[in-house]
Amino acid sequence: MTEFWESSFIEKQTMWGFEPADSAILAKDFFIKQGIKNILIPGFGYGRNAKVFLDNDIKVTGIEISKTAIDLFETQEGSDIKIFHGSVTDMPFDQERYDGIFCYALIHLFNKNERAKLIKDCYNQLNPGGYMIFVMISKQAPMFAKGKAVSKDRFEIMKGVKMFFYDQDSVEQEFKKYGLTELTTIQEPSKNKENKVHLPFLTATCQKLG
Repeated sequence: MTEFWESSFIEKQTMWGFEPADSAILAKDFFIKQGIKNILIPGFGYGRNAKVFLDNDIKVTGIEISKTAIDLFETQEGSDIKIFHGSVTDMPFDQERYDGIFCYALIHLFNKNERAKLIKDCYNQLNPGGYMIFVMISKQAPMFAKGKAVSKDRFEIMKGVKMFFYDQDSVEQEFKKYGLTELTTIQEPSKNKENKVHLPFLTATCQKLG
């Protein structure tokens, strides 16, 4: 998996551009409203979603498996923020507790056990009263049920890329015991002017009660 993401990284960044996802902008607004100043971003990527938080005085810590992505972010923005180089499946990387967690377009790349561990690990790193927001691919996406079936609602859509597709029931099953407060849908556009891709995502917001 690491080799695939490294080799296709330039292509992926071109596809999605460097502007933050709409989901990240909405999460930023939500975190500001809740007074959240300290967040963790598992699946940091090349930082396109981090900057919108940093620009609004929200401290960011990242986790990213691709050294290429980390280097690109640091070349553009500097190395003032902490980014752990490794897989989110190896969380936690520190003993910090965060007021917010934003995880974009990552969880659906994992199998059932890995997804459960990621959700639990993120929840455990929240401060009481904190929020975590997960953005995941929906069954309404055009590539749903395309490619080789791996397990229920999970398909190998291209070589080396296996994706689990969510609906309301599967979101509730995986997140309900972790303080699920809201489930919304969003048509997420590419921010690359040459590639007008829109994909349907689901956004799960959870709060950790004291």
